Amino acid sequence: MSSSDRRFVLGAFALLPLAACGFTPAYAPGGPAEGLLGQILVDAPEDKDSFDLVARLEERLGRSRSPAYRLSYRIETRTQGQAIQPDNTINRYQILGDVSFALHDAASDTVLTKGKVSSFTAYSAFGTAVATAASEADAHARLMTILADQIVTQLVAGSATWNGR
Repeated sequence: MSSSDRRFVLGAFALLPLAACGFTPAYAPGGPAEGLLGQILVDAPEDKDSFDLVARLEERLGRSRSPAYRLSYRIETRTQGQAIQPDNTINRYQILGDVSFALHDAASDTVLTKGKVSSFTAYSAFGTAVATAASEADAHARLMTILADQIVTQLVAGSATWNGR
């Protein structure tokens, strides 16, 4: 038996417990998140952070033309110095971010679920002012991507309770 044949057989055995427990992919027909894609209208962005968050949410959930749900959110970020030199200059910063969100029924505006996600990124302040500003902007964009992915994960994981599936 060749090496690739053994890997196939071992992989098939590894999937057996999932089939036995009734595992169904979230977006599959009959899955809890079926019909979720393209059904959520995210509130319009107001600044760069919210623009990056909304862009990632729409990338993951799709843009909605006739939404069944509306997602509202509130972003909070704060910056902390991490690498402080003896002369009191800071060479590395950490950006901490939280997003509180609520999913509303589009027709009645009833809150179906809500939650809060948190994460952090960091950037270096070495180099020129332009390089530092670019590093900070990139760190904010990365943070919004992480937070948006966490929101999608929570929505998909809890969709069986509010999606009616």
